[in-house]
Amino acid sequence: MQQGFLKTAAATPKVRVADCTYNGEQIIAMIREASHQGVKLLVFPELSITSYSCGDLFFQTALQVRARETLREIASATKLLDILCVVGLPLAVDSELYNCAAVFHKGKILGIVPKSNTPNYGEFYEYRNFSPALEGNQTIELFGKPVPFGTKLLFACPQMPQLKAAVEICEDLWVPCPPSISHALAGATVILNPSASDELIGKRDYRRQLIASQSAQLVCGYVYANAGTGESTTDMVFAGGNLIAENGTVLAEEPAYHTGLTVTELDLERLSGERRRMTTFSSSRREEGYEVVSFDLEPEKTALSRPVDKYPFIPSDQGKRESRCEEILSIQANGLRKRIEHSRAKTAVVGISGGLDSCLALLVSARTMDLLERPRTDIIAVTMPCFGTTSRTKSNAERLSEKLGVTLRIVDIANAVKVHFEDIGQRDGKLDVVFENAQARERTQVLMDIANQSGGLVVGTGDLSELALGWATYNGDHMSMYGVNGSVPKTLIRHIVRYAADRSEDRKLAAILGDILDTPVSPELLPAKDGEISQKTEDLVGPYELHDFFLYYAIRWGFSPAKVFRLARYAFRGEYEDKAILYWERNFFRRFFAQQFKRSCLPDGPKVGSVSLSPRGDWRMPSDASSQLWLDEIQALEEKLD
Repeated sequence: MQQGFLKTAAATPKVRVADCTYNGEQIIAMIREASHQGVKLLVFPELSITSYSCGDLFFQTALQVRARETLREIASATKLLDILCVVGLPLAVDSELYNCAAVFHKGKILGIVPKSNTPNYGEFYEYRNFSPALEGNQTIELFGKPVPFGTKLLFACPQMPQLKAAVEICEDLWVPCPPSISHALAGATVILNPSASDELIGKRDYRRQLIASQSAQLVCGYVYANAGTGESTTDMVFAGGNLIAENGTVLAEEPAYHTGLTVTELDLERLSGERRRMTTFSSSRREEGYEVVSFDLEPEKTALSRPVDKYPFIPSDQGKRESRCEEILSIQANGLRKRIEHSRAKTAVVGISGGLDSCLALLVSARTMDLLERPRTDIIAVTMPCFGTTSRTKSNAERLSEKLGVTLRIVDIANAVKVHFEDIGQRDGKLDVVFENAQARERTQVLMDIANQSGGLVVGTGDLSELALGWATYNGDHMSMYGVNGSVPKTLIRHIVRYAADRSEDRKLAAILGDILDTPVSPELLPAKDGEISQKTEDLVGPYELHDFFLYYAIRWGFSPAKVFRLARYAFRGEYEDKAILYWERNFFRRFFAQQFKRSCLPDGPKVGSVSLSPRGDWRMPSDASSQLWLDEIQALEEKLD
């Protein structure tokens, strides 16, 4: 396991009813195949050694004895394989027969977990056969050695302190208070479920939802292996359909009637990091009575196969994406609505440039006035052309304002900026930071004064990506009276504007929004060339799709630069060379640390997602923190590439 990744698999072998020898051969073959693929944690279905559908044959001593011997053979065959395995079998202990999961590693049986909740309805093959597990743990003798037996066992790996696995069996998941809740509170980061769930109409979707929800509730990985083809079809059909979920997300699943391995990687570092943010899983609340069984796994490099989205802020499903856009617009508008009501503002003043951010801020302001049942003319859209403004952006700003029915004011700030240059002795034609920032600050001054003039408030337009990079002029576009876009990343803003265009009944408005979407992102602070934008933001600070990726994994999850790089090169494979990713990652961390002072005094604004850089609770960071540790790690990665 490297950087928290653990290659995990759920297996559905093709079985024969009551044929332990055949089933054992299939299980051994699949264990070897999984080990060949680098799997370190493997789960087989419930009662997989005998098959689940043996009915009253489970009472036959011959079947019980052969199942035990097959377990010994399976474990022995894996002595040289570095993989933790879970297989199911019936096991007689004293005067009771239990439905059990055997956990073993390198030939050693680490523990036996009996099923807690056995079905009491007749259509299930367990009916009348198995006793429910008793509370707590005991020690039994198996193959001449003492083995822990009970429901409160944690399987932990000293080499991988984030790995603590617990087992619950099939029905244990479906009951109102499943054992997995206790397991998670006891510290288990991975729940393993050998199962045999029959195929019924609608049950597959319910099962998927249940497993995803359970992994989210417990902030854990959940590995579910289901019985499949080969089981008896006398009264029901079993169809496999293995699932591996992590904190609410299904990472891997198989279609019905699939036989074989379902493989992916669990990110235990991510799970442990998320738990550290919570109090639910603190050591003071751990359940008593758990026995920790240790085993040794050799860490090794894991090739990723799990889904890693290039756009972590944006749902890939169109329906979910549209729903997300609508939800964000509602949060923004209702946040601004409350602020306008509270401040009794007569107007909302928005600086409109013809770019994406100000376009979204104006759309939000229009929706807000609609909620307030006030005329949109109470919005004052101010466009302030200067040295770098192109006719395209100026025209789009004016046409957008007209189509939305807001009050438009055009204030050419070129002369005011020139007078300011004379006042401070700025040499004419010197295109430096003073040249650029003076324009941004003049625009903010104009907006603030118009707000005072009209009894209104200035609506900020800056987005989350710009705040992360510090791509804002301090006390320029950095400042407002309420920033509606402050926790919306640039990549997501593009989709929200596209959503607004697609749902607009006004074709001309949709066309304007479409042209704004097609316009290169630029602050337009340097003179245009041949009437075209000369200053393109992504040429200077890097692609926003990369920066939003870095932002999500470095800030939301706290991943190291090396892990962020590994995920980025996997997600963007074939699009960016490794050196380019590291170059822009270095730029991200350098700017993120250097520009914290701008985030320390942000105006108010609504949080819309899981990542926010507001200093009022979401992100508290010293403005003078050193970035050296992070940059040194990136330098080491760069040296490896060379």
